[in-house]
Amino acid sequence: MAGDTPVPVSGFDIAFAEAEAAGARGEVPIGAAILLDGQVIGRAGNRTRELNDPTAHAEMLAIRAACASQGSERIGGADLYVTLEPCPMCGTAISFARIRRLYYAAPDPKGGGVEHGPRLYHQPTCHHAPEVYGGIREGEAAEMLRAFFRERR
Repeated sequence: MAGDTPVPVSGFDIAFAEAEAAGARGEVPIGAAILLDGQVIGRAGNRTRELNDPTAHAEMLAIRAACASQGSERIGGADLYVTLEPCPMCGTAISFARIRRLYYAAPDPKGGGVEHGPRLYHQPTCHHAPEVYGGIREGEAAEMLRAFFRERR
């Protein structure tokens, strides 16, 4: 019977919805979702302006929510989906949370910390490096960011 089969959750669909909501609030449109065993345990969009908090990046807020939902600072079996390559701060939090896999859409040559900049997970001092998969839905994420900044110029 239709409706009896659970619909698979797409981490990127959730992350993009969060990015769109962030953009509508006047925040840089970046969104993140964390899934564990196919269930969403954390999701967020940027809220740095709203909260007057430079650490309120989508990834940080999603990690906080996921850790709270699991009652642990480590969420080792979880996967993070984000619309932009994480910055060094977020990349470090991803490592400390022991996230299993990181999937990101658009690369960030200027501010990224995973495949650009410090390349955190390639450093000998990195305690945990997630599996990293970049460039998924890259064009869509890049266009969302371009449109956001184009409207503000």
